[in-house]
Amino acid sequence: MAGGKIKKEKQKGQRAPSNHYQGGVTFHKSKGQHILKNPLLVDSIVQKAGIKNTDVILEIGPGTGNLTKKLLEAGKMVIAVELDSRMVLELERRFQGTPYSSRLRVIQGDVLKTDLPYFDICVANIPYQISSPLTFKLLFHQPSFRCAVIMFQKEFAMRLVAQPGDKLYCRLSVNTQFYARVSHLLKVGKNNFRPPPKVDSSVVRIEPRKPHPEVNPKEWDGFLRICFIRKNKTLGSIFKQKNVLSLLEKNYKTLQALKGAQNVSLGGNDYMDIAGPWNNEMMESDDDEMDMECDEAAEGEGSEFKNKVLNVLKEGNFEEQRASKLTQEGFLTLLSMFNKAGLHFS
Repeated sequence: MAGGKIKKEKQKGQRAPSNHYQGGVTFHKSKGQHILKNPLLVDSIVQKAGIKNTDVILEIGPGTGNLTKKLLEAGKMVIAVELDSRMVLELERRFQGTPYSSRLRVIQGDVLKTDLPYFDICVANIPYQISSPLTFKLLFHQPSFRCAVIMFQKEFAMRLVAQPGDKLYCRLSVNTQFYARVSHLLKVGKNNFRPPPKVDSSVVRIEPRKPHPEVNPKEWDGFLRICFIRKNKTLGSIFKQKNVLSLLEKNYKTLQALKGAQNVSLGGNDYMDIAGPWNNEMMESDDDEMDMECDEAAEGEGSEFKNKVLNVLKEGNFEEQRASKLTQEGFLTLLSMFNKAGLHFS
């Protein structure tokens, strides 16, 4: 009786066999190592990527190679970028002596600091903590690639595809959709990973726009940062704020000085101040509702320049509009109007 009970408990503790390869590696959640264990899901991702047999595929964070194997079967070559040396060794062992070994190139290193070679398509299950910087590294990669199919944390993915008026619509939404066509492909539950993460995931397809939009990237991003200081406040109230007016006025005076204006006197370090602090502030944050103190401009202080800024908003009927509901075309129109008035954001 006792023996039967022990046998029953042992069977209860056993896991069902899986054709998902794990090797002898321990996965670290702190490094964002969550390996896809569902082979049907892996097949679905590869299928939705639309890989051609002539494609060079970039994979980021291949882990033990479950997705890598399917990519090698579908394309011409896989370039896998992996930070963890243990995973690199496991990956090389897995494909050593197989027909795939000559078509797999493994680069050990941080993908954010690595010069990426040419590739046609990117397919990846990435560490979620690098989602934002990696997305923009890919968007600005040259030569441009056909598309990227990437697994993100669900909320981040929803921000990428959010439309004006959506709760998650933010600077990230506008910026990404400005440079690429973005579409949601799959929702992925946390139990499809080992070890399971704390959040659900989503697979997103990103297709860079060709040609690239003809807008200064720093100017565009600096403009959006201001508009999304508080996305639900009117643009009129945002552009009345003292720190916003101060930034714009410094940029305006610098531009006039560079054009040889006679009545402008700037200190030697002013231009560095303009180009530096505001543009570098919050570079690693995608929070669209930043909890930052915004000083209101004092009445009468710099009123001439303040009126110059607010007149642009009034002329375009933007004064009562909010960033949370403004379309990409609306942002472009407003930026163009500011620039025509000599007002710049970088």
